[in-house]
Amino acid sequence: MSTAPQQPHDLDPALDDAALAEALVQEAGNLARNIRQGGLNAERKTGVADVVTQADRAAERYIVEQLARCRPQDGILGEEGSARPSSSGRSWIIDPVDGTYNFLRGSSYWCSAIALVQDSESGRRPLLGAVHQPEEGKSWVGGAEVPSRLNGSPLARVQDKPLAESSAATYIHPTWLQEPLCAMPWHAAAVGAASLRMLGSGSCDLARVAEGELDCWFQHSCPDWDWYPGAALVLAAGGVAEVFTINGLRWHLAGSATAVAQLRAAMETARVS
Repeated sequence: MSTAPQQPHDLDPALDDAALAEALVQEAGNLARNIRQGGLNAERKTGVADVVTQADRAAERYIVEQLARCRPQDGILGEEGSARPSSSGRSWIIDPVDGTYNFLRGSSYWCSAIALVQDSESGRRPLLGAVHQPEEGKSWVGGAEVPSRLNGSPLARVQDKPLAESSAATYIHPTWLQEPLCAMPWHAAAVGAASLRMLGSGSCDLARVAEGELDCWFQHSCPDWDWYPGAALVLAAGGVAEVFTINGLRWHLAGSATAVAQLRAAMETARVS
């Protein structure tokens, strides 16, 4: 006898931030997976590989509803358009399904991700990140006061190693390879790595940098919801996460201190003054 998919739960407002973040991405990710089992309708956003489904929207709606109950003073920024101003100085940044193209195509390499950030006039500072990859049963959480862990077990500290010995994850849309001001720094960074991976989910990649399965990661013009959840995990595992501008584009780098420094140095060789 078939059973109806389990519905997401209302969460306890008394949960601390780390427990709340982990529960939110687990419930949202499982909701998206259940919706996918019933069939998806996809809409294009900016192109054939940039899509949104009813699962993205339902998962974001669930997270927003729970945050309204559990953290009503905090702000919200969601990939699918949710927004709420903060009266606490903190905001939650939501990616209900990161890697939607993978999700739509039946891949397991997608996740639900969330970050808690401190807002200030100088920008956002990551306080906490959580990433849940439902089809692999993996949940990462970590932050400024919470050492990164996977399924409840502490992660080892990020191992420092040079770029030439590092497995680097990255992403660049094919059209950007036609733009020299972008393609040159990307190429300069890419050729220095021991190996390259382009897997289609920034938060899954960054969680694996925190875990040590990947060594570093770089991408330009990364939206906040693709950056802050994983960056918080990398920082909480002892790694480095930084953003700098070259040739008018903001590049996001994360990983071991040596690899990140060498990525940046390589990109600087392609700077156009």
